Amino acid sequence: MPIATLADIVRHHRSAHGESIALSFQGHDTSYALLDRRANQVSNGLARMGVRAGARVALLDKNNDSFFEIWFGATKANVVLVPINWRLAAPEITYIVNDAQAEVLFVGTDYLQTLDRIRNQLKTVRRVIVTDRDFAAWRDRQSDADPELPIAGGDVCVQVYTSGTTGRPKGAQLTNDNLMTLLARLNSGIWREWSTVDVSLVVMPLFHVAGSVYGLCGLYVGARNVLLREVVPQQILEVIDRYRVSKTCLVPAVILMLLDDPSIHVADLSSLQLMFYGASPIPIELLRNALAVFKCDFVQLYGLTETGGGITYLGAEQHADLAAERLLSCGRPMDGVEIRIVDAQGNSLPPRQVGEIICRSAQVMKGYWNLPNETAKAVKGEWLYTGDAGYFDEAGFLYIHDRVKDMIVSGGENIYPAEVESALYGHPAIADVAVIGVPDDRWGEAVKAVVVLKPGRKGDAAEIITYARERVAGYKLPKSIDFVDSLPRNPSGKIVKRDLRERYWQGQRRQIH
Repeated sequence: MPIATLADIVRHHRSAHGESIALSFQGHDTSYALLDRRANQVSNGLARMGVRAGARVALLDKNNDSFFEIWFGATKANVVLVPINWRLAAPEITYIVNDAQAEVLFVGTDYLQTLDRIRNQLKTVRRVIVTDRDFAAWRDRQSDADPELPIAGGDVCVQVYTSGTTGRPKGAQLTNDNLMTLLARLNSGIWREWSTVDVSLVVMPLFHVAGSVYGLCGLYVGARNVLLREVVPQQILEVIDRYRVSKTCLVPAVILMLLDDPSIHVADLSSLQLMFYGASPIPIELLRNALAVFKCDFVQLYGLTETGGGITYLGAEQHADLAAERLLSCGRPMDGVEIRIVDAQGNSLPPRQVGEIICRSAQVMKGYWNLPNETAKAVKGEWLYTGDAGYFDEAGFLYIHDRVKDMIVSGGENIYPAEVESALYGHPAIADVAVIGVPDDRWGEAVKAVVVLKPGRKGDAAEIITYARERVAGYKLPKSIDFVDSLPRNPSGKIVKRDLRERYWQGQRRQIH
């Protein structure tokens, strides 16, 4: 049967080779036939609870095989999955669950303590199911008949929250067509051939498109997919050897962790054929070291949550010349993706001239959930305004130069200063604060707070960071704090962050790292 929606992925492979292994997780294997049956059970269970088409269900847990059972089950019910970043602070989790109007919350036991703190604040959740305690029993009580509900390509299948410049996360609604457009390109030559004999390692967090959408890649072609609960370098290297992993996707910070791990020198990496990397720029020396150690093809992807993942690629052939300027590029647009570089008036710019990167593609999200004004700012006509600044070279390779927005990318995670600034402003010693990204060899960028103290107050960086820890996720916390007399502002009073960043980025080729 043809694969037209996410729900069709497991249907197709159950029919084509149902006994093949779809998922391997912590010593347990799940065949495609069993994955499809369990997805049916989840779908029917949601229906019995009264969860209707178009409703939202949320999932808060680290990586596990139940994620895909729940996701495929939700899609068969035409229900939208909302995966939640488990690194967020309790108030942030509360906001997302309420904003999504989630009716069911799937949660791991690691987060029950957090749930206890916020349970009375969750306005729409009617049922909580603990993934590693109650889920299997609940699932197995349901019918395993395929509901076969009508699902359209334009129906939303996942709502991924991305941090907002105003300090509030925004739910990017991705449809079946958005994701199927990306997956259909798998064997177009860009990604190297995939087949049922591949073994794909899925280790990036599934709340992130680098984890969940990459995980779909292996499932789409019927490959075996090995899931790791979280990033543990030695475990990653052991699993590559044990399962003879052929393909994986990592962010630069994880690649650096692997290269720094002593077991890299004894690990058998010979099965690796292809490594995707992206989510943040990679330092050129790290890339060269990785190419030398892993000895497999590397492909860089550049994309956004709002496109479900990659819209450009830098192929293996471009990685062959380690001295080439092109290693600083994020490649060319994928087939079916149009990219332009425009000025503030929307006019296209010539090669080597920096402007905002905008793209037109069937991958572009339906819009931000319940935020028509924010959607209108981001999607103008058919064009998505990425907020990234860059330029094309004469051969059509795209280079990311800076960010039009203030977003910080640290270890592959997007961090918006407004969120961190909001958490810091309430501190009794702080009169003014600005948060910026500064170069960091391990994470690409690190969060720095630049603080103006109230008269007579003393600066205690550790105490300020502790204060913020109760309000935002740990990865968003400032790694350092500088105290200054004043912040640079323009005539309208807005902080000029470009000027603030300048001293920290002197000597860098790009204003990202």
